[in-house]
Amino acid sequence: MTMLRLIGLRQALGAVVLGCLVACGSVPKPTPAAIGDVKVQQALTPAWSFKFSSVNQLHQSLPVVNDKVAIAAADGAVAVVNTTNGQLVWKYDVASRLQSGAGFNGEQLAVVTAANELVVLNEGKLLWRKRLKAQSYTNPLVAGGRVFVLLADRSVAAFDAVNGQFLWTQQRAGEPLVLKQNGVLLPFQNALIAGLGGRLVALNPDNGQVIWDVAIANPRGVNDLERLVDLVATASRVNNSVCVRAFQAQVGCVEVTRGALLWNRASVGTRGVDGDTKLLVGTESNGVVRAWTRAGGERVWDTDRLKYRELTSPLVTSKGVVLGDEGGGLYVLSVTDGALLNRIQTSSSGFASAPTPLANGGFVILTRNGQLLAYQLP
Repeated sequence: MTMLRLIGLRQALGAVVLGCLVACGSVPKPTPAAIGDVKVQQALTPAWSFKFSSVNQLHQSLPVVNDKVAIAAADGAVAVVNTTNGQLVWKYDVASRLQSGAGFNGEQLAVVTAANELVVLNEGKLLWRKRLKAQSYTNPLVAGGRVFVLLADRSVAAFDAVNGQFLWTQQRAGEPLVLKQNGVLLPFQNALIAGLGGRLVALNPDNGQVIWDVAIANPRGVNDLERLVDLVATASRVNNSVCVRAFQAQVGCVEVTRGALLWNRASVGTRGVDGDTKLLVGTESNGVVRAWTRAGGERVWDTDRLKYRELTSPLVTSKGVVLGDEGGGLYVLSVTDGALLNRIQTSSSGFASAPTPLANGGFVILTRNGQLLAYQLP
C-alpha cells in the first residue's frame, strides 16, 4: 500500500518522523490492468528537458513566474529554469538537505531545510537563513515583500523577504498527527489563504489576524490516524473560488471573498485537485479519476481506466486533463467524459510534482530522478 508519512505535533519541533501504513501492511496492492493500445485523439509533444539533481521523495509544487520555474532537489540544490527553452537561469547549493520545495516570486527563492532552516536567495545569491520553530513540508510563499511558511505545528509564520526579520505567527490547535506532505498556502488579493488541519483559513498578511475560517472536513474516527484531515496541495483557484482536498476525507470549494463554503463532497484521495471555471477534477486513492461541477459539486464523470495506479494531482486544460503515474506514464483524459485521449511513457520512475501550466499552453512536470520535462498540447 501507499506509504503515509506522518509526524507527531510534539515531534514537529525536532527531527523524529513517524511512518505508518494507510491500511494493513500485509494487504498487497492490486495490480493495475494493462492500458493497451490508445487511439491518440490529443497530441502530447515534448518541448524540452532539463537534467537536475535527484529529487527522490521531495514532492513539491512548481512555482512558475514570468517564464521562469523554480525547482528543488533533496540534496540541497535549487535552480531556476527558463520555461521557454529549458535553459538554466541560475543554480545554488544550499548545502543542506531539503524538506520543502521552492517558493518563488520571479527573483527571490525560499526553501526549508531538514534542519528547520528557512533559506532565502535572490537571483542565485544567499540573502539570509533563519531557524524555524518547527518543521515545514510545504513550499514557502514569497509574495508582497514577505516570506510565508506553513509549519508542521499547524502555524503560519511571516518574515521580511529582504532581511529575514520575523513579523508574526498564527497558530491553531489540531489533531496530534500531521501529514508530512505539501500543504495549501496561496495568496488571494490582500489575503493569505492557508490550510490548517481540515480548515481553509484567510489571514491578514500584515499581522496574521484571521479574516475567516471555513471547515472543509472535520476530524472523525476512533484513533489519531482516522482523524487526520490535513489539506493537501495542489489547490485550484479560479476567480473567487478556491477548491481543495482534505486528505482521505473530502473535496470542497470556498467563495474566498466572504469565506463561505460552497460545497464539499466525500472523496478518498491523497493528492490535490485542479479545475477550470466549470469543472473540478481529482484522483482517488484507488486510481479512479473523478470530476465535479465547480459551482455545485455535482458528479460529472468517473473513469477507472487508471485504477490502482498512484496518480499525481491533475492539470485541467482546454485540451484535456493531464496527470502522471508512479511508473512515469503521462495521460491525457477528455474533460467531457474522462475518456483516455493519449498516453506516453517517460524515462522516469515517477513524478515529484503535478503537471504545472505554462503561459504558452503547455506544462512542466518534475520527475523523481531529476528531469524537468516540458510538453505542448498542440
